[in-house]
This record gives sequence, C-alpha cells and structure tokens, in this order.
Amino acid sequence: MITGLSREALVERLVKAGEAEVAGAPAEEIARYFDTEAFRFHGPDGFESDYAGLSAYFASIRAAFADRTIRRGIIVVEGDTAACQTWIEGTFVNEFTMSPAGPLPPNGARVTWDLINIFRFDARGRLVEEFVRTDYRSFLRQLGAEHR
Repeated sequence: MITGLSREALVERLVKAGEAEVAGAPAEEIARYFDTEAFRFHGPDGFESDYAGLSAYFASIRAAFADRTIRRGIIVVEGDTAACQTWIEGTFVNEFTMSPAGPLPPNGARVTWDLINIFRFDARGRLVEEFVRTDYRSFLRQLGAEHR
C-alpha cells in the first residue's frame, strides 16, 4: 500500500469517514479521516468542490433528512485508491436546500442516494479526493421533483 496501511485499515477508515460525515461529527474527528485543506470533490455534471463545499452539502442533508444511515457495498482497493458502492438513506422531513434541482420542500418519503464513489488517500490514510456518480433521475423522483 502506498499509504502504508493495509486494505482492511483503508476500508475501515473509508467506512468511518462516511459515518462521521452523515452524523455530523466534530471537526477534530473529521480531520482524522479527511485532509480538509487538500480535499477535492468531483461530482456529477462537472460539479467540483473543496472540503468546505462537501461539508456544506452534508450539513444540508443532516438538516433535511431524519434517521440518516450510510452503508457501503462492494469495496475494491488498489494502492491509495478505493472504489465502492454507497447508499445514504434518510426520511425527507425538512427543506432540502442543496438538491440537484434547487431547494425542495419535504415529502416525508424515505430517500436513498445510490452512489458509486472512487476515493484517493494520502500517505497518512486521509481522504484527499473523491469522484462520485449517481442516478439523479431516481433521486429527484424520490424527492418529489420528477421531470415533467
């Protein structure tokens, strides 16, 4: 491993990083899993962000969705890179200010983000880069913003 960590250690760090973001863990805990200065996010439709932008997005998720969970599916690790399936779920109870369609009112539905992520770790085992692909059509349908 480039990071000096085993595959199992990187998988554990990846799982804990997701749980910390979804739960809104304190900044000092987040800093164990993310290089918050160097981190870069590459999302669907050319969306680019730094850690502050990712953090703001997760804050909007925490504000809009109750009973949030995150789970990882298949995880493949090679060197300092991990690719995985991710599902984030929550009940849509408050306005979602950062939806892909702009602010949306709650509909009370249980919503599932279905993601494919590719992560890159630094030499200390912290996340420095993330690439995400998702099915926005299904996501927007669940949010009540179906294309007409």
